[in-house]
Amino acid sequence: MEQCKFCGSSEQKEFNATEQMFGLGEAFVYSECKSCGSLQLATVPSDMSPYYSGGYYSFQELVPSSSLKKLLKTLRLQAFFLSGRKEFEPTYGYWLKKLRPKVTDRIADIGCGNGQLLYELFASGYKDLHGFDPFMAHEKVISPNLTLWKKTIEESEMQFDLIMMHHSFEHMSDPQEILNTCFDKLRSGGKLLIRTPVSDAQVWKEERAFWVQLDAPRHLIIPSLKGFELVSKKVGFELNEVEFDSTDFQFWGTELYKRGLPLNPELVSNEFSKEEFDEFQKKALYYNQEGLGDQVCFYLTRP
Repeated sequence: MEQCKFCGSSEQKEFNATEQMFGLGEAFVYSECKSCGSLQLATVPSDMSPYYSGGYYSFQELVPSSSLKKLLKTLRLQAFFLSGRKEFEPTYGYWLKKLRPKVTDRIADIGCGNGQLLYELFASGYKDLHGFDPFMAHEKVISPNLTLWKKTIEESEMQFDLIMMHHSFEHMSDPQEILNTCFDKLRSGGKLLIRTPVSDAQVWKEERAFWVQLDAPRHLIIPSLKGFELVSKKVGFELNEVEFDSTDFQFWGTELYKRGLPLNPELVSNEFSKEEFDEFQKKALYYNQEGLGDQVCFYLTRP
C-alpha cells in the first residue's frame, strides 16, 4: 500500500466511498493513515474532468458589481480594517483581517474556479490579482488588475506576497509538491492561506463515507492537523495559526447523502426545517470552539 503523503507511514487501512455530489454512485478506494489520521484516494482517475462538470459549484457564472457597488465594497473593507466591527465584515473578512494584505500586494488564488472571490477583492480595491485553475473553460482578463489563468501556478513565472487555496488543496494529489511550489512562488515573508477539510472532524468519525466533505473522488487528500503540520514544516513553512471555520454544511450535506440524495441546493429547503438549520448552526459553532469541526484555515509564513 502507498505511504501516507503527509507523515510517510505505511500503516494504513482502506475504506470505500462513492461519488455522491452528482449521484453517480461510482465507487472509489481511500486509505486512512493509522499514524496521523490523514486520508488519501488510493488511485486517482486518469481523467478527472467528468467530476468537474458544468454543474460543479465553483464554475457557476461570475457575478459582477456595478461601479457604485465597487465603491461601497472598497469603503466597507477600509472601515472593517480600521474598526474591526462585525457589521463591516465582508463574507471573507474573518481570514482577510488576520492576513491584512496591502492593496498593492500580488495575490494568487490556486483553484480559483470562476474567480468570484478574487473579483470581490478586485471590487474592494486590490490591484494585482491572479487566479489559477486548469479546469476553467478559458483564460479571462477581467481587468488589468485581475487575470484568471487557465493553468497551474507551477507554470507561472511570478512571485507573490500572498497565495491562497480556498478548498482547492484537497483537490491536489501531492501535498508536499504543492507546498514546495507555494514556498518557491512566495517572496520572503510571504503568506500562505489554506482552507481545507480535516480528518479530525467529529462528523467524519461518526458518519465515515457519508461525510459530505470526503467528496469522492474530487478530494484526493484530506489532512489531519498532525499530518499537515508535519508536511508543512518539512517544506520549511512556519505554521502560525490553525482556525476552525466549519459551517452547518457538514451536517445537512452529510444528511442528504445518508438519505441517498445528491448535493442539490434546491432539495435543502424541502428536506430540513428552520429549526433544524438553527440547530445545525449552533452545533457547527460549538464544534469549531471545541476543535471538532470539519474544516480549518491554516495560516503559514515563508520565513
